[in-house]
This record gives sequence, structure tokens and C-alpha cells, in this order.
Amino acid sequence: MASLIHPRVSVDPAVCGGRPVIAGTRVRVSDVLDMLAGGASVGEIVADFPYVSAEDVAAALAFAARDTDHPVVTAKG
Repeated sequence: MASLIHPRVSVDPAVCGGRPVIAGTRVRVSDVLDMLAGGASVGEIVADFPYVSAEDVAAALAFAARDTDHPVVTAKG
């Protein structure tokens, strides 16, 4: 069963090995990030994948930003 883990991003063990994908597609969040890192524009991604919207790309970025955040631990001396 798919679960929505972020607006427009879902995880389903039966889809792409349970990796986060744009909801309703098999486009992995990591694929979107790789395309952006490789210099593709949002417009190019949307043109190449017409079932992915600019809002989906933004959601992938927001998901990745949240996923890479971590708590800061400080020690008191």
C-alpha cells in the first residue's frame, strides 16, 4: 500500500523498490534530483516527463531538503 510521505511524494514497497517517487508515477525523487544536478531545467524535466509537473519537481526538492535535515546535538560542559 502506498503512503504519502510528503505532498506529491509517495512510497510503495511494490513501486521502485519502495523508494520515494512522485505520487502516481514511477519517477523516483532521486531521478528528479539527478536531472536537476546535471543541469536540466524544470521545464526540460516537465517536457521529458509530461506526467510530472513543475509542482512535482518542487515537491521533490522540498522532500529532499527535509530528508537531509538532522537535529543538531550540542554537549554541555
